[in-house]
Amino acid sequence: MGATFWEAFGSLPLTNQVFFCTALAVAFGFEFINGFHDTANAVTTVIYTHTLKPTPAVLYSGVLNFLGVMLGGTAVAFSIVNLLPVDLLVDSASVRSIVMVLSLLLAGIIWNLGTWWYGLPVSSSHTLIGSILGVGLANSLMTRGNLSGVNWSKTLEVGLALVISPLIGFAAAAGLCLMMKRFIREPRLYQPPEEGDKPPGWVRGVLLATCGGVSFAHGSNDGQKGLGLILLALIGFMPLHYALDVTHPHKAKLVRESAIAITESLEKSGENAIPSALHDDLAMIARDLEGKTSLNEVPAPERWKLRQAIFRIRGSIKTLPISPDLREKLASPQKNLDHAIEFIPPWVALGVALALGIGTTIGYKRIVVTVAEKIGKTHMTYAQGAAAEMVAAATISLADIAHMPVSTTHVLSSGVAGTMWANNSGIQRSTVRRIALAWVLTLPAATVLAAGLFSLGDLLIPAARPSRAVAKSHDAHVARVVVNAQENGL
Repeated sequence: MGATFWEAFGSLPLTNQVFFCTALAVAFGFEFINGFHDTANAVTTVIYTHTLKPTPAVLYSGVLNFLGVMLGGTAVAFSIVNLLPVDLLVDSASVRSIVMVLSLLLAGIIWNLGTWWYGLPVSSSHTLIGSILGVGLANSLMTRGNLSGVNWSKTLEVGLALVISPLIGFAAAAGLCLMMKRFIREPRLYQPPEEGDKPPGWVRGVLLATCGGVSFAHGSNDGQKGLGLILLALIGFMPLHYALDVTHPHKAKLVRESAIAITESLEKSGENAIPSALHDDLAMIARDLEGKTSLNEVPAPERWKLRQAIFRIRGSIKTLPISPDLREKLASPQKNLDHAIEFIPPWVALGVALALGIGTTIGYKRIVVTVAEKIGKTHMTYAQGAAAEMVAAATISLADIAHMPVSTTHVLSSGVAGTMWANNSGIQRSTVRRIALAWVLTLPAATVLAAGLFSLGDLLIPAARPSRAVAKSHDAHVARVVVNAQENGL
């Protein structure tokens, strides 16, 4: 984990160390449950079309989930982090931050385990987002008396993706199944397989490839949500040490050069005067990083200030009325600034990948049976499995490219329903109603559950109650964090 982690961990009071370890265990537990809760969808088609037996199917899926987390990027992780403005964590007393993080994690686990017990394929994405909304809203109401504790624009953006993706899954899978029936006239593809039947070789190849694709895409998309959870815990407990990426030796020089490049590009363009706040932030970065090579050379008390400046620069540039050519010119240096504050420690990625991959191999049967046997009135056919799986893999991969966290469960389950409709296999309305009800209730239920747990922690733990001074002034808390860091020699 590196000297920086142990240095930061060692500076925490013993109680906070215990709570932090608990938060990490719960976060990795959430991702473990996500493995057998959501990834069951990926193996359903290969198991029920007799392409693979259950054990090799889940092992195959588990390995692909692991690789998806390790190779899938980080953009979705930061979509999750930015749902709950990180200022909200730093703006709270340390014990309150602990209760906040633990509440949203426990709410996610409780809802996911409950729906898994009843075999309901609900979305871990909805659960996680609802939990984040719950603690954000509860904290904001308690400390500020308003609803400013949630990044509403990001919430609407993510929510739109979660609403649209099942519709895309249903329509695209149904359309693909109808197209297959029109152009591939092989009757056995559209009939439930008999005992001992094996799919044709090309169908088996498609199913293996798409199962692997869905598993990899699930790891790269849902796995990143686990990365986001760990980052929330790290920022909440150790904001000064996870404010900037201190692991790369030349990052400070690159960030300073990027800030100067942005300033010069804006000045030379002559399009508009640089807003004073933006100019001050760029100048501060250039001044504070002068002569430094690594961001590790920045004194710990100064790191959060630099992080906030980079956040403000990103927002300011986004709203500047400038030409597309100039915006494109600014994209590269702006990306360098973003990389200084948006980073995943390697041990976090490895831990989440292992939790998700191992979780995939355990407890999958309940969800598999619901998706394969209880959505339609007949056994899943080869064509249905191939169509639903191909659409799910493509949809989730496109969501990765668009940096949007979508639900593997929603996409694949709705895709299966679409193929059942297209193949005239019939749909079991009672099951669909139960699944739809669970889908509808997941977001508000997780929100209420997380808000309730957070409120309970606030009630039972006096040290977690908000300070009015902190609620009114972010600067006052940052000053206290700086003093604590100095006292600990960090």
